[in-house]
Amino acid sequence: MATKFRKIGVLTSGGDAPGMNNAVRAITRAALASGVEVIGINGGYSGLVNDNVRALTAQDVSNVVTLGGTMLYSDRCAEFKTEEGMARAIATCKKYEIDGIVACGGDGTFRGATDLSNRGIPTIGIPCTIDNDITSTEYAIGYDTAMNTVVEMVDRLRDTCESHARCNVVEVMGNNAGGIAIQTAIACGAVACVINEVPFDEAAMTEKIKRLKAAGKRGFIVIVSELIPDYADPAFAKRIQENTGVETKFARLAHVVRGGNPTLRDRVAGARMGSRAVAELLAGKSNLVICEQGNEIVTVDINLAQTADRLYKGKDGMEVLEKYSKEEQQEILAAGEKKRAYFKTMSALLDEISG
Repeated sequence: MATKFRKIGVLTSGGDAPGMNNAVRAITRAALASGVEVIGINGGYSGLVNDNVRALTAQDVSNVVTLGGTMLYSDRCAEFKTEEGMARAIATCKKYEIDGIVACGGDGTFRGATDLSNRGIPTIGIPCTIDNDITSTEYAIGYDTAMNTVVEMVDRLRDTCESHARCNVVEVMGNNAGGIAIQTAIACGAVACVINEVPFDEAAMTEKIKRLKAAGKRGFIVIVSELIPDYADPAFAKRIQENTGVETKFARLAHVVRGGNPTLRDRVAGARMGSRAVAELLAGKSNLVICEQGNEIVTVDINLAQTADRLYKGKDGMEVLEKYSKEEQQEILAAGEKKRAYFKTMSALLDEISG
């Protein structure tokens, strides 16, 4: 029989993502509709550590669907990773009779969710990260809004590139993940895209720009994912200019990509994932991540999700699979293979249609 829930907590942690508020709204209203009180935890896990919480009503979340950022605020709480900090977080849950928590964020948020579940506080994670870098889900809340922001900014740069016969190297956010970069490169008609997931041939790009320039093309866009050595840097733009003769500027969009009103997709994703998280929690489930796969909302064991993520990102070796069954190993490996195939396909598409 499922545990009888009286109160659930909701928090947003890590980098903010447009659509987080939509998830908080759905969580709050779905829980209240089931007769369960909702406690908003301010500032992510630091709110649990520092006893910074507040009750949420339907009215509290009535006008947040259009807002970017997070109404519950966010923080990166190092203290929560310590035993003392964890003990204080558990004490806060007991003080306010919080029976379970929905944690919205990225991989760091999910590590915290696992810690809470292992200490008796049922917790479910919702992927909210503009980087869309959670391996077990095809989509994370905030991704679409971030990409649309990049497209808007790059479209403006295209205008001035065309006017002055220039090239613009545009660095976009992604935290070592190339999802934003490759999708916006295709959408914006970029001549090239540099991401970690696919090898980049700078010489081939240089020859392409020279060939297109000779054929009469005036404006060029090159999209680069952040944190890539030698490319996410103004020096890359300087090399392009020196090697092609095309005047080249460097633009770093930075945290402007995080903000803004959420798009329809992120609003709906927040609603779907938030509602499902409450349903799973009230059914007695815990230690899950709410994922989107094939446009369906599904659940994945949080330990499998974290292992798949770390394995895909090269943070762990294959030996981590030994503790899982053959079926679980296949599930973990399939998630990584799907990601790799996606980037290979998208990169091939860009090469085919760019110019």
